[in-house]
Amino acid sequence: MLLNGFNHVATLTNDSERLHEFWVSVFDAKIVRDGSELPSGAGPRLSVVQIGPFSELNVFQIEGNTEADRQTPMFGRGRLDHIAVQAGSLDAFETIRERLIERGAADEFVTDFGPILSIFFRDPDGLECEVCVANPDAQPGVTNPPGTPARRY
Repeated sequence: MLLNGFNHVATLTNDSERLHEFWVSVFDAKIVRDGSELPSGAGPRLSVVQIGPFSELNVFQIEGNTEADRQTPMFGRGRLDHIAVQAGSLDAFETIRERLIERGAADEFVTDFGPILSIFFRDPDGLECEVCVANPDAQPGVTNPPGTPARRY
């Protein structure tokens, strides 16, 4: 493969501070840029939230834009349905899971997709997201459909 992952995902918000607090508190993310998108000071607010060694969220806050308020059911959200982030380890996955549950951003269900374990959550703007990690209990060649509970949880 010629790629090693995603560089960034761009998203809209109506409250950058709230979104920053969520990603920093739950995922130990870092805010590496925050201010006007344009050098002149004009244009929307752009913040860059570093969520991994090569991965960022580019968060735009645009006055008067209401797209961040609009959420629809899965597969009815347009071309980009949800984002999935990769936990660095099973321990990190469990820490993230606990933090998401404490905040009410996720329930306790962990999906066993076979090669990966997954938890779904919603960020403060309602964007559906997923945390994945390699499944230590995976059996080679076995995949499971959505809704398959992970035995270890």
